[in-house]
Amino acid sequence: METREWLQTELQSIEKWEQDQKGLWFWERIGRLPFKLLDKVTPAFIQKKIGTLLDELGAFVQTGGQYLTQEKALLAKLEKLTDREDITLSDVSSLPLAAMDTVSEELKTNRSKLATIQGATTGVGGIFTLAVDIPVLLGLSLKTLQEIAIAYGYDPKDRNERIFIVKCLQFSSADVVGKQAILNELSTFYHRDQMTKNEMISQLQGWREVVYTYRDQFGWKKLLQMVPIAGMVFGAITNRSMIHDLAESGMMLYRKRRILDRLEKDETCSPEL
Repeated sequence: METREWLQTELQSIEKWEQDQKGLWFWERIGRLPFKLLDKVTPAFIQKKIGTLLDELGAFVQTGGQYLTQEKALLAKLEKLTDREDITLSDVSSLPLAAMDTVSEELKTNRSKLATIQGATTGVGGIFTLAVDIPVLLGLSLKTLQEIAIAYGYDPKDRNERIFIVKCLQFSSADVVGKQAILNELSTFYHRDQMTKNEMISQLQGWREVVYTYRDQFGWKKLLQMVPIAGMVFGAITNRSMIHDLAESGMMLYRKRRILDRLEKDETCSPEL
């Protein structure tokens, strides 16, 4: 039974996780130092490929692009977990959080494994196969976040949800200052009735940083993929870590929205609380 007290406890655990995101490991700070040098020595065709991420993200926000995932498989898993039949996306919002969490955890595990294989495969050819690795990893990232959105009952076909997904993508890659700024921006999504059309558009401010952060994230990978075998090993580790962190961020941020939605609904239905 999801009592109001339980929901508030779960919300506090998510807020604690958000606080924990404000720190960077020492090696991450050190790892940010050589990016300007790396950009100078990175081949032009790699720089161009990274630059196309901005266009792809723009297409994703506007139309969903090639990344829209199938709902049926996820809904089938939820049906199995809840012993219900013919569940639609609109029904998911009323399902137990435990079922949503289970499906999302499975997604995180499966997508992390897939990213590991993909990173190792594209790392075999050294720096030149990075041109393949970059768009594939972006596509996997967007698919993963869309599937997590569906697992928590939100529709990625909605343009506003795709903006939220891009913000989740940005959050998972941002530095300390960036994470806090994005959390502040995402707070408007927790109060949709207060959001105007202009405010929705303003959520895209700073989303170009996603591209720059991806460039930085790939910095060490570019360097190590100069040696094919090292690129294979490090590509597998890096891709797995990126998708794992991304899925965790998506789960936490969407879970927070669902909990707040339920607390708000509970207040509406039970004013005495």
